Amino acid sequence: MRIFFVLICSLALACVALGQEQGKKKEQPKKKPAQAQQAGKPTGAGKPTGVGKPTGVGGPVGAGKSTEVGKTTGKGKGKQPGAVSGEAYYKPSGGAKGAGTGKPAKVGKVTGAGKPGEAPTATTAGKLTATGKGTGTGAGKPFKAQHFNLATKTTPTKFAAVNFQQGRHIEGSQNWQGSNYTVFRNYSSQWHDQGWWRGHYNNRVVFVYGGWYAWNAGYWIPAWGYAPNAYYAYDGPIYGYNNLPPDQVIANVQASLQQQGYYQGEVDGLLGPQTRSAVADYQRANGLAETAAIDQPTLESLGMT
Repeated sequence: MRIFFVLICSLALACVALGQEQGKKKEQPKKKPAQAQQAGKPTGAGKPTGVGKPTGVGGPVGAGKSTEVGKTTGKGKGKQPGAVSGEAYYKPSGGAKGAGTGKPAKVGKVTGAGKPGEAPTATTAGKLTATGKGTGTGAGKPFKAQHFNLATKTTPTKFAAVNFQQGRHIEGSQNWQGSNYTVFRNYSSQWHDQGWWRGHYNNRVVFVYGGWYAWNAGYWIPAWGYAPNAYYAYDGPIYGYNNLPPDQVIANVQASLQQQGYYQGEVDGLLGPQTRSAVADYQRANGLAETAAIDQPTLESLGMT
């Protein structure tokens, strides 16, 4: 009996030991997924950094968080070059390590007026293109007149003077529509002596760069015949601005166009070929008639009224 009891106890202990061994084997597979999950966590270089964290719906993923129109905070600070009337987009520079690239968010319409001389912003003054010239439409903010020290008592030699042609009309002016261009459509070169010019224009005749100009209802025009051997770089009306003589009007226009990237020449107060080309570029970019002349709509667009 005692031997039988010992055998039963031995068998029971063996069953308990076998059960414990099987339980340990069942627990080991459960730990493996946890270990695999732990190994799958991104560490080191694969971990996204804070600087590239995108915020907002559709915001750009880059070196900064997208905030207001064309602005960023953090290292991605910047603006979309130029100015347009319509929808603006922010283009981020760079990107966060381990992060994808986000699409730029479309923002609201931007309107306003461009300030001459400033870095381009999202306004209607025009955005700069790859060539440095502006595009867009709209009038700029008021431009403060400046006084330039010009060698107006001398006769220019950098380019030849225009030749007088009796009754000459401005080519293409018949296509310039509107009352602001009437003076250009009606202009014709006239040759008269000094007494005639003074009598017809109330003695308001000024000497500029080797030539004489008469004040005619808001415009300066060449006084052909006022003095022998006169020099004129341009034969046509020049719109008056802020009671300035023609050379100072031209110099202020050159300065404004220079600030906006249209004119790369010297501010000399001469309406020569390079200045006229810059004026035409500005007029084309701003939806104005391409007169290549200093007219009222162009000066209004530049803020010179």
